[in-house]
Amino acid sequence: MEYKRLCESDYRFMCVIWENEPVNSTELVRLCADRFGWKKSTTYTMVKKMCDKGLAKSENAVVTALVPREMAEKLESDIFVRQTFSGSLPGFLVAFLGGKKLSREEAAELKKLIDEHLE
Repeated sequence: MEYKRLCESDYRFMCVIWENEPVNSTELVRLCADRFGWKKSTTYTMVKKMCDKGLAKSENAVVTALVPREMAEKLESDIFVRQTFSGSLPGFLVAFLGGKKLSREEAAELKKLIDEHLE
């Protein structure tokens, strides 16, 4: 299955599903009304959209994700770095930091992550 990109509203909606799945559609309507101020019809439209994209399914009024959050976030970040920084992770980090300083703990954590991902 081809991955369908998530715009910001898609991602925010999928976060509600990921955080609450499996979630009854009535509860999903309530959660979206509380979090986004959406009407029932908006929530149902988003459920259909995510189902059409192959990211979620709705069976017997229960909504679940078909794509794990971690996978969607990895795919989105890969696409972003590739399109915006020509695939350069160091280029992304330089732009992301934008002159900000890292704490020693943050630097140590990043070094550990880099070491874990070396070939």
